[in-house]
Amino acid sequence: MERIICLAAGYLCGLFQTGYIYGRLHGIDIRKYGSGNSGSTNALRVMGKKAGLFVFLGDFLKTAIPCFLVRLLFKDQPELIYVYMLYTGLGVVLGHNFPFYLGFQGGKGIAATAGIIFSVDWRLTAICLACFILIVAVTRYVSLGSLVVSSILLVWNIVMGLHGAYGLTAGEVWEFTAVTCVITAMAFWRHRANIGRLLKGTENKVGAKKESAPKPQ
Repeated sequence: MERIICLAAGYLCGLFQTGYIYGRLHGIDIRKYGSGNSGSTNALRVMGKKAGLFVFLGDFLKTAIPCFLVRLLFKDQPELIYVYMLYTGLGVVLGHNFPFYLGFQGGKGIAATAGIIFSVDWRLTAICLACFILIVAVTRYVSLGSLVVSSILLVWNIVMGLHGAYGLTAGEVWEFTAVTCVITAMAFWRHRANIGRLLKGTENKVGAKKESAPKPQ
């Protein structure tokens, strides 16, 4: 029951579409510009750096905050805290990617996934941040950096699970790993068009001119 509650609560949190709301407050539907999704990368391209940062923080916090609450609410179940956090994070990603009230047209879930990473382990956060910055700085492909970070999350959690980290018992390791696999698979699925463009060498780079809306004042 706790797993279902965490998943459902996460989905409700994920429904807070920061990019869509920010765009509407400035008179546009961000989904009608750029890549057509409501995530922070599209907000950056369409509305500028301020919008991109604001949307990223909003989408990041809507995962980090409920995961923090999970730590508090289930502190008497230390062997399950990280499993519950992953269910909560998965719920947020699903709500972000597939908001029912927007015709299930949301973002790609990377900022929300960053909130999961931050909640799991500060060491993982540092590694992912360093890799993301390096990859984007060298290639200027945000999508590539996002996919690598999602992969690092999967590898990290598999290794940590096998070593019995985070208080996980043998019975919870498989579940911890399975939920992580779903989160990573979701990132790759939502980036399937980006992957195709990366393979063809036609992926959009940071700084490249895109269809833009009037920038917010």
